[in-house]
Amino acid sequence: MSPRRPAQGLVRPYVVTNGRSEPSRNTFDLVTLVIGVPDRPLQCLGPEHRRLVLLVRAGALSVAEIAAHLHLPVSICKVLLGDLVDSGHLLTRAPVPRAQLPTSQLLQEVLDGLRARL
Repeated sequence: MSPRRPAQGLVRPYVVTNGRSEPSRNTFDLVTLVIGVPDRPLQCLGPEHRRLVLLVRAGALSVAEIAAHLHLPVSICKVLLGDLVDSGHLLTRAPVPRAQLPTSQLLQEVLDGLRARL
């Protein structure tokens, strides 16, 4: 006999996303930051959408953090995020790209220029 699953999570993921498996926008990375827009009405949203908006209104979270807090797969969260960005409830910001270090030649030229001025 298999162990019983808890009552939490009885709704299948495809029901949460209305049968969609891809977000309307495919711009969400695991580290994309999500920010809630204040003063947007929540009455028109479903329960999962509402939970997501309330979660990010407290502060910016990444897509991976949202999925962990909501106990939902990342793919489902991306579909929900796409809906909420389209409706104007959320804003997203791409992660800041990693800065490239200057070459040693450029640093040497800067140092030589500074020495010439002093």
